[in-house]
Amino acid sequence: MRSSEPVRALVPVAALLALLIPVTPSAQGWGELGERFLEGLSGGDGREPASTPLARQEIVAGLREALLRGSEVVVAELGRENGFLGRPDVRIPLPSTLETVGRGMRRFGLGHHVDAFETSLNRAAESAVPEALALLRDAVRGMSFAEARRILEGPDDAATTYFRERSETRLVDRFLPIVRETTAQVGVTAAYKRMLAEAGMLAQFLDPGAVDLDRYVTDEAIDGLFLLLAREEKRIREEPVARTSELLRRVFGSR
Repeated sequence: MRSSEPVRALVPVAALLALLIPVTPSAQGWGELGERFLEGLSGGDGREPASTPLARQEIVAGLREALLRGSEVVVAELGRENGFLGRPDVRIPLPSTLETVGRGMRRFGLGHHVDAFETSLNRAAESAVPEALALLRDAVRGMSFAEARRILEGPDDAATTYFRERSETRLVDRFLPIVRETTAQVGVTAAYKRMLAEAGMLAQFLDPGAVDLDRYVTDEAIDGLFLLLAREEKRIREEPVARTSELLRRVFGSR
């Protein structure tokens, strides 16, 4: 017990120095040194002291709430008519292998066939996206305190990056069969074949089966989903009005 007494005696001294030193650029460095010193006395194992205003449970719960609310907002935006088609930032274009054919068709007045095919791609994504919400909810349940703290202290898209790392593979596995079914319902393949049939000589060197349309729609839909999730996360971090609960205000207001 005696060996811990000198350490305890230094704690109020360090705290007093932090209060007395004027806040100047040079003194700022002393304050940071004092903080690191106090952190070292707490054990240096990353655990929060008992006196920290935000408990571990609050930090994890706050980030989970932010991710869940962001997911619900984004899925609602994308999973409706024109959710993809009506938004230039996430609208699914022709696959890159078809861009030359598409441009040529538009030049010859056949753009309506290209538009019909693009519309079918986006409709498939819009129909499939709502099925992702359950997986997005599952992805946040295993978040640890260490992960939550890194996210809270990280860049504006840190939570979305974590989200994607944890859920993307499972999302693709679950999403692809849904997209495959949806593409059949909205006639993606039929629209593709009609476009190529009308392309004439423009499509003579193009293999109609070379593009995996289902995987293409899946990948594009997931990219759009996470793009909007990152924007929603940034909004919650930066705009107090977007923090729609006391918990979100406490967690993100403490950064």
